[in-house]
Amino acid sequence: MQCAHRPTMTWLYSRYAMPLFRMIAASSLAFALVAPAMATEPREFVLSNGMKVLLVEVPKAPVATVQVWYKVGSRNEVMGRAGLSHMLEHMMFKGTAKYPKGAFSRLIRKNGGTDNAFTSQDFTAYFENLAADRVELALELEADRMQGLVLDLSELTTEREVVKEERRLRSEDDPQGALVEALFAQAYLSHPYHWPVIGWFGDLDAMTLDDLQRHYDTYYSPNNATLVVVGDIRADSLLPTIKHLFEPIPRGPEPKSVATMEAEQKGERRFLLKREAQVPFVMMGYRVPNYTSEDSYALDILDSILSHGKSSRLYQSLVYEQKSSLAVGAEYSLLQTDPGLFYFYALVSPGQRPEVVEEALHREIKRLQTDPPTEQELQRAKNQVEATHVFEQDSNFRHAMLLGQAESVGAGWQKIDQFVERIRSVTAKDIQRVARQYLTEDNRTVGTLIPIPAKQPEISPTAAQQGKP
Repeated sequence: MQCAHRPTMTWLYSRYAMPLFRMIAASSLAFALVAPAMATEPREFVLSNGMKVLLVEVPKAPVATVQVWYKVGSRNEVMGRAGLSHMLEHMMFKGTAKYPKGAFSRLIRKNGGTDNAFTSQDFTAYFENLAADRVELALELEADRMQGLVLDLSELTTEREVVKEERRLRSEDDPQGALVEALFAQAYLSHPYHWPVIGWFGDLDAMTLDDLQRHYDTYYSPNNATLVVVGDIRADSLLPTIKHLFEPIPRGPEPKSVATMEAEQKGERRFLLKREAQVPFVMMGYRVPNYTSEDSYALDILDSILSHGKSSRLYQSLVYEQKSSLAVGAEYSLLQTDPGLFYFYALVSPGQRPEVVEEALHREIKRLQTDPPTEQELQRAKNQVEATHVFEQDSNFRHAMLLGQAESVGAGWQKIDQFVERIRSVTAKDIQRVARQYLTEDNRTVGTLIPIPAKQPEISPTAAQQGKP
């Protein structure tokens, strides 16, 4: 999730950054792993070329979302070409022989829909939200660019500058974003989570058309994709259309699995980042397991107890009582392909010292390690999950997001149905145990943003002379 002053761990990057960021942030992926009550069970099909299809009938309104998820993100890149997956996402809108540049989005808008895409560490996804009777148009367009993308050097040259400007806005000119990026680079020394989804300037400049073509040929194949359609559809009627459009696309090579795993951290890592900023910013990250571990459910509840809402421990202590922080919280996502990062952050209040705020964060973690949460705290955290479920029921888009993400990271969509039951089984002792096991000094990476004064514009000698009385 994302809100003011809150960094996001999902690392989603899109062509139209902020509107999509806010829309996806609102979906609360890590906590609402529950299908809407009015929806039917997903119908799963596997086409002859290996593409998985998930269809969910939700007849409450004449709308639907079409999403194509590819199992490729920044974790599938190599050093020196960071940002390749995100760049290819941009290039996927540059047209095919059948639908030239601009035709895709223009046709979707002409038919009353919206379209976009996003890239993360683990996946790249494309979506169209539109009237249910226009679903076949979205399917045709997606099938066409799954095999017929035309990559052009002049378009790459133009789009490279667009992405570089996006990087300036997100990291270079955003001190908090820069600290998030640096934290992952320090916490992961060998695993591809080390580099940012958007890439570094040097890698973007070095990227070639051949790099993009090779990435497209390797990962944009039906056997590496999941098609999700949720809305006012009839699965039995739509499936023949899907087969007609997608089955002629040949199966691609099986992408190599990412073999590099991060070694166990054996000592605290610390760094300072000096940037033009108003106040300091503190972050602490701990490497933790993903959905493959039963501990992930306790970690999810621990995150809720510490950071969700104004009644959470961190907000009550650092913002309300001590007034040492303007904003404070934590972030954890269990739906990641590889073990991720559980991190804390605090925006330091003016006049306060970052080391005091960091120590306050340590005390709250230590308090959980020493004394388990009360039953009231535990139940409130569990209730938050089910409350989120209620708010999620009306969104075809968010339901499809959950299915697509669960499939793309390797968990499988069935994991969604198990989530609430597993959350309900978490005990106070489980919370204390995972806090003791993972939130340790030797497993900690700490980054602090140190504000420096803004550079004053240089005044030429001539201008200075003219300014004299």
